[in-house]
Amino acid sequence: MNILVTRKLPSSVLDKLRAVADVDVYTGEAAIPPGELRARVADKVALVSLLTDAIDRGVIDAAPSLRIIANVAVGFNNVDVPYASSRGIVVTNTPDVLTESVADFTWALILAITRRLAEGERLVRRGEWKGWALDLLLGTELRGKQLGLVGVGRIGRAVAARAPAFGMRVAYTARRELDGLGEAMSLDRLLLTSDIVSLHVPLTPETTHLIDKRALTRMKRSAYLVNTARGPVVDEDALAWALQQHLIAGAALDVYEHEPAVHPDLLKLENVLLVPHLGSGTTETRTAMADLAVENVLAVLAGRPPITPVGRP
Repeated sequence: MNILVTRKLPSSVLDKLRAVADVDVYTGEAAIPPGELRARVADKVALVSLLTDAIDRGVIDAAPSLRIIANVAVGFNNVDVPYASSRGIVVTNTPDVLTESVADFTWALILAITRRLAEGERLVRRGEWKGWALDLLLGTELRGKQLGLVGVGRIGRAVAARAPAFGMRVAYTARRELDGLGEAMSLDRLLLTSDIVSLHVPLTPETTHLIDKRALTRMKRSAYLVNTARGPVVDEDALAWALQQHLIAGAALDVYEHEPAVHPDLLKLENVLLVPHLGSGTTETRTAMADLAVENVLAVLAGRPPITPVGRP
């Protein structure tokens, strides 16, 4: 059996695959080029992919023996799941194992943008800090403010659970009311009333550009936008405009509309924190994600049900 892994994974995880199959690992630093992906997957029974790999019909058709696509991510919008399923291929993802690390990271972004940490760090590095001053880079208190969660899946609920430690009340959008989480609101009301708006929705046609010009103009001028979900949920042209016009106080982004490219206007602004997709970026979490993907592969190849399927043949 031959398996393709599209990016280097921890050796302890790869060893599990090597015990049962021949493993082909792409060792480039960037995403595997599409043409090379199609060529190298041709004789494989399993594919371990990342969110940066487009697993489309061309890739799937190039691999007639493929039995499983194991995506090392919670999201799977990079995989044509319906087509894979129609071809008898299982698709899996890695939920749960990154919930706590992304929730922690979301709060790191909230604290960093509201207390202007990146601005202060740049000031020090430029050699422009002249010493303590009463009015230097004044930030915003969180206590007594409203945290608005757009989407309350596993990660959104974990973010909400941390809010009381900072004295924040929680509002959220959801299809149904959730006991003990906070106050359920329409998106429009949440945008109007929240001091921090944090995005936790999957990327779908309905959520693409969910945060557009109209949404941003509904927000408070003192509010902050935080995105650890998917880049295209935010219209970056609209966000750059809103920040330039001071329609919101600031934004913190871990994901981008055309990742890894960042909107050039955002790069010029002081009131936006830009982070290179580090939400799940701890050694423990990334290893657990890779391990879960591999366990899915081993299960399917052994004839057992997948552990975390998102598509069934």
